Amino acid sequence: MRVLNGEDNLLPSQNTWDWLGHGIYFWEQNPTRAWEYALECAEGNQYNKTRIKEPFVLGAIIDLGRCLNLVDSDSLKIVGAAYKGLKQLTEEAGEKMPVNKGDNRSLDCAVIQYIHKSNSEKKYDTVRCAFPEGRELFAGSKISSRLHLQICVTNPESIVGFFLPRPINKFNPIL
Repeated sequence: MRVLNGEDNLLPSQNTWDWLGHGIYFWEQNPTRAWEYALECAEGNQYNKTRIKEPFVLGAIIDLGRCLNLVDSDSLKIVGAAYKGLKQLTEEAGEKMPVNKGDNRSLDCAVIQYIHKSNSEKKYDTVRCAFPEGRELFAGSKISSRLHLQICVTNPESIVGFFLPRPINKFNPIL
């Protein structure tokens, strides 16, 4: 409620495993998935640095601005080139490349962070991508049971406002 009332801000995630890099994460047009995640965190079934005490869903109006949109072919080319650049830089430094392992997406995070650092004059405000999560929806399917679009806001000024998704009693029964 403090964020909704303008008394506080959302804190960006800065974990090495944040697959779209460091920033404030949102599910695009999916308050149901946000509610599921909040419940899972409160129950200890989903990893979060700080355990959620009371599940709560906050909607946001986001101006994507300069968006690294990974459902766009041109953006995927940028990511591919960034991987090569990071790999070369890492090898020249005699270091090992990060590796994605299960839910830990350290390599993805490192590549996205490399893009942000190497484009310091033209920073991206947001990063957007489809996230295949969960089990296959049916036998042989490439559609997953929790498939969703995720947005990572790297420029907090891109968040235009906040709201309570409706129906309020479904997504915020504590109110």
